[in-house]
Amino acid sequence: MNENLSEKNIVGQNGNGHINGNDKIIEPKKFLFVSLESLSGDLAWTLKKEGHEVKVYIKLKTDADVYNGFIDKVDNWESHKDWADIIVFDDDEFGEIADKLRKNGKLVIGGSVYTDMLEMDRDFGQTEMKKYGVNILPQWQFTDYEEAIKFIKDNPDRYVFKPSGNTPSSGKSLLFIGQEEDGKDLLELIEQNKKIWAKKAPIFQLQKFISGVEIAVGAFFNGHDFILPINVNFEHKRIFPGDIGPLSGEMGTLMYWSEPNKLFKMTLEKMKPALVESGYIGYIDINCIVNGRGIYPLEFTARFGYPTISIQLEGITMSAGGWLYKLAKGENFELKTKKGFQVGVRIMVPTLLVKSTEKETIELYHDLPILFKKPNNLEGIHIEDVKLEDGAWRIAGQSGVLMVVTGSGTTVGEARHQVYNRIKNVMVQDMFYRTDIGLKWHTDSDKLQTWGYLY
Repeated sequence: MNENLSEKNIVGQNGNGHINGNDKIIEPKKFLFVSLESLSGDLAWTLKKEGHEVKVYIKLKTDADVYNGFIDKVDNWESHKDWADIIVFDDDEFGEIADKLRKNGKLVIGGSVYTDMLEMDRDFGQTEMKKYGVNILPQWQFTDYEEAIKFIKDNPDRYVFKPSGNTPSSGKSLLFIGQEEDGKDLLELIEQNKKIWAKKAPIFQLQKFISGVEIAVGAFFNGHDFILPINVNFEHKRIFPGDIGPLSGEMGTLMYWSEPNKLFKMTLEKMKPALVESGYIGYIDINCIVNGRGIYPLEFTARFGYPTISIQLEGITMSAGGWLYKLAKGENFELKTKKGFQVGVRIMVPTLLVKSTEKETIELYHDLPILFKKPNNLEGIHIEDVKLEDGAWRIAGQSGVLMVVTGSGTTVGEARHQVYNRIKNVMVQDMFYRTDIGLKWHTDSDKLQTWGYLY
């Protein structure tokens, strides 16, 4: 590899297939990604296409073939930590290691003991928000399901059940939003499932239900300040259009980049002193419910979001290696982004809906080809659990989550039109996706602007 890259070649193509040339990297860098499960491969692939050296470690054994042919993978990340210029921890649970590496002078993105606790321990996250002057909803944490049953009986109300800790993507569906004002539906559910849930979610939280618009505000943090612009995003967690069905982790997201607004100033910005003290470097956001009475933060994401980071790549016009390197070094800079909106839609197959023990169904879809009507035009295609064998894309792993397709536009309508046109290029047996990502913007934006949170 050349010691120096010309400005024409430093970037190559980002995840959207666009040439970027508005930032400069003197030489290619060595990036090491450390993952619990296959999540950040699209970002790693983007860096590889820009000319950087990239290695990826994935702990989860069922993801053994994910990214094969796209990215170089390693069995032991620690033996490569001295090789790397930048180490990226893409999930929780790496905070202690990340803190130690930073103290030893290593450039690290993601993870700190403090931010791990913010996300994994919901009770701690809520307590910290309250400590720094952020308004929070009444919530109670439990480790005993019998105690939770007694609590609901003694305090009838409408609650949301949330697992605490670093719940893997397969366990996201345990979250339950009660519909009954006296909590009887949740009470019955807990009584029927307490033995099973005690194994899958030994620590959990009951949170008072509040109605309104669900919205998240996030930003990259360089260890001492937020990098502007901020990111405002709207997730779509349910599997079927109209927010029907089980939770998937995420089916698609609408987002845009913004100067600091009221929502940011009343939530994430207040956490700056704590983030500085922790030394955290990476992306962080707070998911909220807002209405005319106030802002009610629900939870932190103190890492890259998935598929958030892939959709952000659609909107960022700088080379990924450029801004990641600046971020890791703690530099102050402005993130160059597109105006308007970005929409991302996840493409799935039925493996998403089956248990890991249902080997027959998993094997049915594993290795199936992923075809493109226009194979030379893969704009907006971002990889998830796929691999490349003999020049062909194939389904890998067991998740059933294949890719994120993204689009941009000056209006939400334009961004939706582009993303769904791009999806027409994809051909996979039994693939499915939501057709309504971003559709609620017209009503939600009217409410948010009336309440004054977007300014």
